[in-house]
Amino acid sequence: MITPVSLRAIGTIHSEHKDPGKIPIQSVYAGGCRGTVHVLPEFEEGLKDIEGFSHLFLIYHFHCSGPADMLVRPFLQDEKRGVFATRTPRRPNPLGLSIVELVRREANVLYIDNTDILDGTPVLDIKPYISRFDCIETTRCGWQDEVDDETAKRLGRRL
Repeated sequence: MITPVSLRAIGTIHSEHKDPGKIPIQSVYAGGCRGTVHVLPEFEEGLKDIEGFSHLFLIYHFHCSGPADMLVRPFLQDEKRGVFATRTPRRPNPLGLSIVELVRREANVLYIDNTDILDGTPVLDIKPYISRFDCIETTRCGWQDEVDDETAKRLGRRL
């Protein structure tokens, strides 16, 4: 039996991105796209020491995504792929994950760059990016290995 899961937003992400069709497809293509994370005051104490990290993982709810499809056409290819082999927002559990640069913190507000997130998105969790743990040097990237860097950069920015 699967145990029910209940999550609650800890704050809201604000960005310049108002149109879902114009958001960069990943934070690596969102340099210069600034945003803020407004953490609810009751969670502000949990931000202690976050200023020591240059980058953060934001875990958030794709609150405007449509119903899940098991086969999707990813942004960088026309071939249908399994939803779990893509980063589409149309997922059975519409959770997003972005690595953003922490510019500064003011009380319960985090100022960020590399924001590839729709304005008004509920943030569920924040975790520090730690290169000792999170940087994997040798990887296989499935169908993404078929996409050349220039095509990915051109299609990824979408602005």
